[in-house]
Amino acid sequence: MTDLMPPMQHPVHEPATETWPTLARPRSNPVRRYGAATAIRLVAKDLPATIHLDSNRSYGLGGPAMRVHRTAAFLDRLGQDAGSGFGEAYLAGDWDPEPGTDLADLLVPFAERFSNEETRHLLPKWAQSLRWLVTRSQPGEQENDRAGARENISRHYDLSNAMFSEFLDPTLTYSAAYFGTPDPVADLATASYDELTDAQLRKLDSILDAAGVRSGSRVLDIGCGWASLAVRAAQRGAWVTAITIASQQALLAQRRIAEAGVGDRVQVALRDYRDQIGEFDAVLSVEMIEAVGEKYWPVYFDAIERRLAPGGVGVVQAIVMPHERMLATRNTFTWVQKYIFPGGLIPSTKVIEDVTTAHTGLRTEVVRHLGADYARTLRIWRNRFVERWPEISGLGFDDTFKRMWEFYLAYSEAGFRTGYLDDVQLLLTKR
Repeated sequence: MTDLMPPMQHPVHEPATETWPTLARPRSNPVRRYGAATAIRLVAKDLPATIHLDSNRSYGLGGPAMRVHRTAAFLDRLGQDAGSGFGEAYLAGDWDPEPGTDLADLLVPFAERFSNEETRHLLPKWAQSLRWLVTRSQPGEQENDRAGARENISRHYDLSNAMFSEFLDPTLTYSAAYFGTPDPVADLATASYDELTDAQLRKLDSILDAAGVRSGSRVLDIGCGWASLAVRAAQRGAWVTAITIASQQALLAQRRIAEAGVGDRVQVALRDYRDQIGEFDAVLSVEMIEAVGEKYWPVYFDAIERRLAPGGVGVVQAIVMPHERMLATRNTFTWVQKYIFPGGLIPSTKVIEDVTTAHTGLRTEVVRHLGADYARTLRIWRNRFVERWPEISGLGFDDTFKRMWEFYLAYSEAGFRTGYLDDVQLLLTKR
């Protein structure tokens, strides 16, 4: 236990539970509350961060600090759901970083425990054996069949084109940028929105170069987003079919393609990847596999292989995690799945290799790692999101939504900064 500190003044957030029913305070359970408090003590005993649980209890070794405003509610949430409780407590306003502490900097020590092989398990083995009591399984309604996938994707990507436009760069590229520097996270305090567009175009070009896209190439873009990759390919003279299952996203993608003057070279279709036909010289898919679901990974890679013409090349950019962590968490219901990406699951590089070997004739090769670049991208997005919050709130989003997106972006940044997450560009060729 650290030296006691007086509470610092901080405005305490109160969510509108009629809008956010999942944030209603859970029913008090003394056993679960005691278990959560015990877990905090165990986690914090060698954690380079500080948890001020209330005015009388502070844990940790110092460093980035968080202040719990409502201890009972905080412990009740953790005791009810290990996968979502910590993030839900932040959404509900039960805790905040201490003033002057960046949210991602606070989350980094927790993420480091997961990414470090020797300290990966936050709790001792006896406590880990009890996690099933507070761990939820993924709900069946988030199944990624055709109907479920469309609903899951729409809940995120059709949230608001205007909202995404406020914090993404002008290309509307919603994936890791490529800054081309030796250490993109060396000084995140200097991360600037002004550098993002060039870094995103560098990323798009790296994908097109890897796939050998040139004038006359036939290109399929699976999960095309707001069409930045499709536009960039068409500007090389390629013929592009861009598909998405997010209806509002497709409408804006079509408009952006027309505005770029490449409407004669790009066709946007509201289509599931399983329903695409034809042959292409290049099949591209950027950070879409995370929304496919484990059950459908063989189907996804089989679809890529079937669409490749003889001599064709596929490039998949994928967020990945260590294989052991993927196996340990693949059946749990996480905060990100509950609030950000329903039906999502991050694969490992190994499972991609295993699936492609077992179910396809594709050979996989990692051509680039962008994990550190993603951390910088996320810091820029979060800074821009906060900066543009007056405009975003004017679209009808409340302060709880702001906290949700700040936590999502900071949580993700911490994962990439520590190596718990990586982002890889994979080259797929037929064996």
